[in-house]
Amino acid sequence: MANLSVNINKIATLRNARGGNLPNLIQVAKDCEKFGAQGITVHPRPDGRHIRYEDVRNLKKIVTTEFNIEGYPSKEFIDLVMEVKPHQVTLVPDAPDAITSNNGWDTITYQDMLFEICQNLKKEGIRTSIFVNPDTIMVRNAKHCGTDRIELYTESYAFNYPVNPENAIEDYIHAAREAEKQKLGINAGHDLNLYNLNYFATKIPQLLEVSIGHALICDALYLGLEDTIKLYQNALTMSNHE
Repeated sequence: MANLSVNINKIATLRNARGGNLPNLIQVAKDCEKFGAQGITVHPRPDGRHIRYEDVRNLKKIVTTEFNIEGYPSKEFIDLVMEVKPHQVTLVPDAPDAITSNNGWDTITYQDMLFEICQNLKKEGIRTSIFVNPDTIMVRNAKHCGTDRIELYTESYAFNYPVNPENAIEDYIHAAREAEKQKLGINAGHDLNLYNLNYFATKIPQLLEVSIGHALICDALYLGLEDTIKLYQNALTMSNHE
């Protein structure tokens, strides 16, 4: 079964909207782990509009499952992850003002840059993952970037799934097979939810980890955090028995 890593950016967004420390980001991270999440994901951005660099440092002290930090590899970001040393760093090509991740890396154009970053992170014992579109060429060349894993950007899957699930998943199946051929681990994330997660995990049996934040936190407003995490894990578990 793929691991569930809960992205807690939206908790920080809510906290920052009012100031103070409600909701308590650290307690939410602890609760996610207590309720069964196998990881905590954060994506600090330069403007600090949700997760702040100090949050990352504080989370490192208490996260007992896998700690995954996503971000664009600016000097400040790399300095932070070298200091914190999470289990995994997911490299994304976000512009500083991006609302959310909206594209994968061109692993050919940026191969040299990504290779150097991945090698430096690996020297510190940090696993690397590169955010990519479901494009077999980009997946194949991710191997030359020196990464351990790829994270499949699943926005197009989520968008097309309601219309035609088979068409929506097709490129991802090809991308996953290429990753497996290249001996790259497979993560996935973006717009995965309780509606489309099980089908994705069923069709991508190589999947190791999903990172889910926005949809999970929205569901938790109605269902409660504990029950929501269990439902997402059930969606992943059920895929093992299809």
